[in-house]
This record gives sequence, structure tokens and C-alpha cells, in this order.
Amino acid sequence: MGDILGYARVSTGDQDVAGQTMRLEEAGAIKVFTDVMSGKSMERPGLAELIAYARKGDTLAVVRLDRLGRSLAELLTTVETLRGQGIALLSLEEKIDTSSA
Repeated sequence: MGDILGYARVSTGDQDVAGQTMRLEEAGAIKVFTDVMSGKSMERPGLAELIAYARKGDTLAVVRLDRLGRSLAELLTTVETLRGQGIALLSLEEKIDTSSA
């Protein structure tokens, strides 16, 4: 089993990723990558950095799935990218864990 890597995103600079970061660290994340931008933007440098950093067997953790994608299609594309690299997905709120799938 690899490492748990967290991903937190907020839509505006007025919001704070601290709450998400705390929950991800409590879930075992050794490192948390963040983005502060609208869900409408396709630019997610923090997510891109996480995917580049992650290794086969690692798990990408999010507090909620809506932090990872703004639409079902975008979310599925991201999940397929992760699966192709051997990276599992863990969503704390939805209790989804693909590491055992």
C-alpha cells in the first residue's frame, strides 16, 4: 500500500482550504495539494502536481467529490487518469474507496 495524498480546492480566495486540509491529514494524508480557483476553470495546477507526484499504489483523497471535478464527465476522466497510473481514489464524505475495487 502506498501513501495517501490529499487534494483540497476552494473556489475563491475568500475561502480557506484549512478545514479540508485538516480532515485530509486526519484521514492519513502525508501531503496535501491545493488549488484556489473556480470549479469552472479547467486549470488545476495543484491537482496536476499531485498526479505527477503520486506513484502506483498511492491514494488520492478528497473531502468531497465536488472538490475533484465540476461535472460527472470531468470526474470520470480524472478517475480514469488515476486508474491508468495505479492511483486509488478516496472520498471521505461519500465513503468511496477505489483501492479495494
